[in-house]
Amino acid sequence: MAEVRLEKVVKKFDEVVAVDDFNLTIEDKEFVVLVGPSGCGKTTTLRMIAGLESITSGNVFIGEQLINKLPAKDRNIAMVFQNYALYPHMTVFENMAFSLEMRKRPKDEVKQRVQEAADILGIQHLLARKPKQLSGGQRQRVAVGRAIVRKPEVFLFDEPLSNLDAKLRVQTRLELKKLHERLATTAVYVTHDQVEAMTMGDRIVVMKDGLIQQVGSPLELYDEPANKFVGGFIGSPAMNFFNAELNGAAETVSLQAGDVRIELPPEKSSRLAGYKEETVIVGIRPEDLKPAPDHVDGKTIRCTVEVVEPIGNETYVDVNAGSFNLIAAVGRKSQIKPHTTLVLSPTIDNLHLFETESEKAIF
Repeated sequence: MAEVRLEKVVKKFDEVVAVDDFNLTIEDKEFVVLVGPSGCGKTTTLRMIAGLESITSGNVFIGEQLINKLPAKDRNIAMVFQNYALYPHMTVFENMAFSLEMRKRPKDEVKQRVQEAADILGIQHLLARKPKQLSGGQRQRVAVGRAIVRKPEVFLFDEPLSNLDAKLRVQTRLELKKLHERLATTAVYVTHDQVEAMTMGDRIVVMKDGLIQQVGSPLELYDEPANKFVGGFIGSPAMNFFNAELNGAAETVSLQAGDVRIELPPEKSSRLAGYKEETVIVGIRPEDLKPAPDHVDGKTIRCTVEVVEPIGNETYVDVNAGSFNLIAAVGRKSQIKPHTTLVLSPTIDNLHLFETESEKAIF
């Protein structure tokens, strides 16, 4: 069993709190992604699991074993680093075999394990080469292969695709996901790329300033963000935000932002019953804003187009709605031009409201 459990884990560097009150259970064979901006504590958390960083307080378990003071070499964990960390003077075979040879495994077993890993990764023809003779994608496979040969209980990945070009990143993340399904091993993956997180993780842990903001499946985070930060971090392009006043009561609440008024349906209005604040933060995703033929007060938003960004399968339109700006995702065949008037219809069912002070989700 390779369940990983972190209980009230704290990491401080002098007076700086890098990770605070971190509580998470990673189930056996689960693929969990830690995601967040630079400096949020995700890599520090990974290094504490690996035993490369000490824990200021709290506990880390693998299965039922407390590993706080267990040396990294004894944790049966394999880590794939951002910079691959291959020995330049060794061949691919020697790089992959090194950890087994250090453990004084029999030569026949070492050869068999390296060959099995090379077959899985499709790098059999590279075993005699040295790292300088490999492409970035090939080096990444070797780094993963070096981890596979150890047959660890837990795989740790520290932004392993960040040095690859965009096309190779897409290809390699698919290979890593297939590899996880084939090996059926617990995996913890760190990235700052929310697209990587959404496409790879069984569950995603969103972090900010050393704190967990939300844990859930990709669609849970997308559809029901716990706060403004998660709403803005998950999804590309990012969620639009603007401040609005709450008008009305009972089942007739509307949002007023400058000259823009949006009527809320009864089921959403009723959820604001007894809400004391006068203003809220409105969040709406670009894909939930679509062109409408005519302006209808309370149902649509009249805008001025500022920038049109065609990306092939979609077109992003940056617009000004008077007191705030929006990005809308419209059809690829759209004929929208800059400096023209555009009417947008928001998908009200997918509208999000957040508190202005705490930025916690209202709905």
